[in-house]
Amino acid sequence: MSTNALEYHERTKHSPKSVRSGGRGLNFENKPTPYKEYVDRPSVAMADRIRPPQQPALSAIAEPTSDGRLESAGASRDGTEPTKPDLEALTTLYYYAAGITKTIERGGRPIPFRAAATTGALYHVDLYAVCTDLEGLAAGVYHFDPRTLSLDVVREGEYRDVLARATNHEGVADAPLSIVATSTWWRNAWKYGDRTFRHAFWDSGTTLANLLSVAHALEYRAEIVTGFADEPVADLIGVDPAREAPLEIVPIDAGDGLSSSDGAHGVDPIDPETAPLSPNEREFPLIYDAWAAGTVADGDDAKSWRSGRSADETAPVGTREPGDGERVPLEPVGHETASSRPLHRTIRRRGSCREYDREPISFRKLSTVLDRAVRGVPMDVPRGGPLGDSADGDGTDGGKPSLSFVDPYLIVNGVSGLESGSYRYHPEAGELELLQEGEFRREASHLALDQRLGGDAAACIYFLADLEAVIDAFGDRGYRVAQLEAAVTAGRLYLGTYAYLELGGTGLTFYDDVVADFFAPRSEGQTPMFLYTIGRPAP
Repeated sequence: MSTNALEYHERTKHSPKSVRSGGRGLNFENKPTPYKEYVDRPSVAMADRIRPPQQPALSAIAEPTSDGRLESAGASRDGTEPTKPDLEALTTLYYYAAGITKTIERGGRPIPFRAAATTGALYHVDLYAVCTDLEGLAAGVYHFDPRTLSLDVVREGEYRDVLARATNHEGVADAPLSIVATSTWWRNAWKYGDRTFRHAFWDSGTTLANLLSVAHALEYRAEIVTGFADEPVADLIGVDPAREAPLEIVPIDAGDGLSSSDGAHGVDPIDPETAPLSPNEREFPLIYDAWAAGTVADGDDAKSWRSGRSADETAPVGTREPGDGERVPLEPVGHETASSRPLHRTIRRRGSCREYDREPISFRKLSTVLDRAVRGVPMDVPRGGPLGDSADGDGTDGGKPSLSFVDPYLIVNGVSGLESGSYRYHPEAGELELLQEGEFRREASHLALDQRLGGDAAACIYFLADLEAVIDAFGDRGYRVAQLEAAVTAGRLYLGTYAYLELGGTGLTFYDDVVADFFAPRSEGQTPMFLYTIGRPAP
């Protein structure tokens, strides 16, 4: 029996009762490897150097559009013609999105950590490149291996037309390079079971937040395409969606587009042999059912899906109108006085805070992180509606709201210059709306699965969605988009946080319905998608 998105979400909610009764031991002898290892595919080395993005992290995350050339389309910031992607650029994109950026000794053994935060550090998200001939790399389909910083050759030749037909999206057809993100279910389900379908979008979202920021810092056009025919893309990269499924496509840059001689062929099926992930790989049918419920058959259907089913195709879906609570304007600093920590150093520094000091953080720093990170995600599903200026006067994406599927709510317990309490954040106005005044450390800890980190954090930032409205407008596939918008925004919050040396942050899990009740009545009909916490790390 198939499971739709709403049923899946309800069945995978956390509650105090389910967490107490649902614990299961982990078999570490059966823990899956966090890498995909091909047995029968050749590999090619990536560039022997990377191009560290020097743009300040707080500037790189603030780009809400697909065009990384902020000042004028088609020209770089210094007026020169931008370079097209090459092997060095691809190496840079991969390294700062999903590469191994640090190794920490724990229990006497080295533990490698990657560029983006993922649930349980299980790293179930893989990246594939589909490209034309690039400088240093022949046209083909390639899998990124972060262990060796190399590319596994999945297919040789021009296959961009397959993605173009599967998406019916101009940006994909024009791009010399597109990156496909996937999730290998078992690598996450070993610990988290059926919740892995949620985590697929949490973890691909934080990964793509890095990828977009790096692409824009390198002045490449980049956006996330969520509407595509799933099976043809899976066939192209040689994966079985029951085990590993495509989630998103990110076209990088724009070229002259595909000509009639560029590919235009069918795809022969391939079944590359890979090493076992663990001795006994388990299947979780609910994950696959949730994925299958939102699949799209072909490019025409994908194009139709993007417009949604609402009367106003560009209006936010299920977000709540502002209320009459007291408004507190943010106090972000301008780009000239904000932290200038480069994006590459910020990504290498980023971690997931394991303990907070309750020493307050400044309202100005919180304001700056919120202002830069919550400006909108460049995706293929439309954003639209009235837009005010951002708090620092730069504006965001002209005529479009910052978020289309989720609303940000905050619990503030340790921010100097801001009263403790619960708030709704209105990004277009650059204001916080007070919902309830008071200290809520005990409640914040309880909401976050009774984890101390939630109560010790200076602020907890929740993203809530009206899933019934989203799915009514975009079908079961809309569930993916709501989760993804929250996760990419949270990924940008990570980068904005770690641009400041004295700040730290981490994502946490939560009791779904308890969170919705806490923010009621404003949150009536909404459910949490993601929780990000920010504070001062304990020494």
